[in-house]
Amino acid sequence: MANMRIITDGLRFPEGPVAMPDGSVILTEIERGQITRVAPDGTKSVVAKPGGGPNGLAMGPDGKLYCCNNGGFNWNEAGGYLAPHGIASDYSGGRIERIDIATGEVEILYKSGDFGCTLRGPNDIVFDEHGGFWFTDHGKVDYAARAHDIVGIFYAKADGSFLEEVIFPSNNPNGVGLSPDGKSLYAAETYTCRLMKFNVIAPGKVDDAAGPGGPGIPVYRPAGYKFFDSLGVEECGNICVATIGECGISVISPEGELVEFVETDDIFTTNICWGGPDRKAAYVTLSGSGRLAAIDWARPGLKLQY
Repeated sequence: MANMRIITDGLRFPEGPVAMPDGSVILTEIERGQITRVAPDGTKSVVAKPGGGPNGLAMGPDGKLYCCNNGGFNWNEAGGYLAPHGIASDYSGGRIERIDIATGEVEILYKSGDFGCTLRGPNDIVFDEHGGFWFTDHGKVDYAARAHDIVGIFYAKADGSFLEEVIFPSNNPNGVGLSPDGKSLYAAETYTCRLMKFNVIAPGKVDDAAGPGGPGIPVYRPAGYKFFDSLGVEECGNICVATIGECGISVISPEGELVEFVETDDIFTTNICWGGPDRKAAYVTLSGSGRLAAIDWARPGLKLQY
């Protein structure tokens, strides 16, 4: 943690950081139902207020933000940490939103039921070179009903014309990313704590390489009591998975070897992205304690499509 610098605090479960050209970081505050911009000096400003549970963010081909909205959680707060706890009492439905950064206008691009798809808790998102995007649905836990959703991984077009559940079922996928050549789709499963790989054979299509168990190929799974959250991919192809319980980022090679573990001080370390001219400034959300941190990273992050 020697080179970890806190940019700002007072956030309400931040996730989905997007590094902007001006040095600011736009992120979601899930508990507030808000999209927030954090300036390099830590100053915060509101970008938009979509409500529900804005979660993963990505910049799209039109210069707008695309947001996975999980519809909201209930929350527990204790010991200085905020944590999600089951489906929100006022759950507003899973959806994909398009947000105008300049005006704060929020447009619902896809909602549950569109194209025959069920969206319960969209979580994380990545664009491909074709202008479409993959996103995970982490699902919801309803403690009162003793129910846990069975969910999948989706592909959609940015213009609202196409949505398909490509991978079903999936084990509560959280983070999602693409390899530098776009041929591997990675998903981090939270409760199984597995990093999975899917072979992309065409835009929005994966093969069934894993056989009768489904298309996913297990890449890595750590020992111990921990959970995987979101992920980012380095320029060299390593997959950096936020690891809850161990407080940090697990850096995993495409071959499934642990390259290194970068420690933080928050049990709910959830997301990573990269900025700066050389993409070696890693921005990490320390969600439980409501902080955004910057870490000098050993290797550059992958340049995203937009």
